Amino acid sequence: MHLKAEDEPDKVPFPWHLGVYDAHCHPTDTMPNVTNIPAMKSRVLTAMATRGQDQELVAQVADQYCVKSSDTSNLSTEECVVPCFGWHPWFTHQIYNDMEETPPEPDSEDFKIQHYISVLRPQPDQANDLEFLSSLPQPRSLKQLIEQTKAYLEKYPTALVGEIGLDKSFRLPEGPPSEEAKSKDPHMTPGSREGKGLSPFRVHIDHQKAILMAQLKLAGAMNRAVSVHGVQVHGGLLETLRESWKGYEKEVLTKERKKINKIPPPPPQEEEHDEASNDQPKPFPPRICLHSYSGSPENLKQYFHRSVPANIFVSLSAVINLQKTTSSKATELIAAVPDDRILVESDLHIAGEEMDQKLEEMVRRICVTKEWSLEDGVKKLGDNWHRFIFG
Repeated sequence: MHLKAEDEPDKVPFPWHLGVYDAHCHPTDTMPNVTNIPAMKSRVLTAMATRGQDQELVAQVADQYCVKSSDTSNLSTEECVVPCFGWHPWFTHQIYNDMEETPPEPDSEDFKIQHYISVLRPQPDQANDLEFLSSLPQPRSLKQLIEQTKAYLEKYPTALVGEIGLDKSFRLPEGPPSEEAKSKDPHMTPGSREGKGLSPFRVHIDHQKAILMAQLKLAGAMNRAVSVHGVQVHGGLLETLRESWKGYEKEVLTKERKKINKIPPPPPQEEEHDEASNDQPKPFPPRICLHSYSGSPENLKQYFHRSVPANIFVSLSAVINLQKTTSSKATELIAAVPDDRILVESDLHIAGEEMDQKLEEMVRRICVTKEWSLEDGVKKLGDNWHRFIFG
């Protein structure tokens, strides 16, 4: 489709009235700004939890602003958040895996030290790194985390699981937050890097996978979508997702086999049974969003193979995908995502004007690349968000 100059997405007023939906953001990182959400131009924010300090904060925001049903055509001003509960890979070292057996004395200091020695790489030395290990929080139970997340999902029927995933590049911060960092932004929710230097330690990828798999399984059991983080581990992330849906792959028949088999359509009662069975709980999420996807367009194709039993979506953000180092790849990446699977996100931590600005910037870029008019693009992206959230 060739657009006239006056119709080009970067030259026309932005149609906020059609509904713009942020597929991934972190407004609870700056709680004083949460009250800005109802006045934002964006219609709904998909608000992520990431760590121990923000799970209940997301629940508090949901109590006030949660979208209550899949009918988003007539939302009240106060229905402007879809809450998400999950444990981000940056904080997976704070979880011990007790899904199969309960360790002895998990509240002891000795257990804590040995736990961190086992899940961090390079492996800390108990003598030389004791001060660092002691500064880390007492690890918490994965079983209890899953039970807590399940309770949140039951309380909020529109809630998702997120932010979860894998990250090979992240290193743990070291020591307590600096006084300078505290004074710079005293309203930031604790638990993030907070101006600390970086230690040499990363979370062992096998430990990250165990935490991710438990959350994927919960999302499948609750029939909820997930928002997934993946950095420098795109092959490993796909491998883990494949493991979650192993045995549930869709059968892909070649043209030759279709001709040979001449498979007749199932009788009506069988069709009804098949449709009903699709709603039954499975060990993997029905819908998966690869948030701020930074892998190659070529690798992305594997997520859309016809055998994949989950519906895969890709959300893009100006803060990640339109950086100077990534912007040149953005056009190719946008073009590689199917029109009905692309989403837009801010990935920002302060609710308000900047979130709206970054969403508009990303939407305009997508519409230019896809050769959509701005109104058509906003409508398509809204429809895609609705299908990702509600199915």
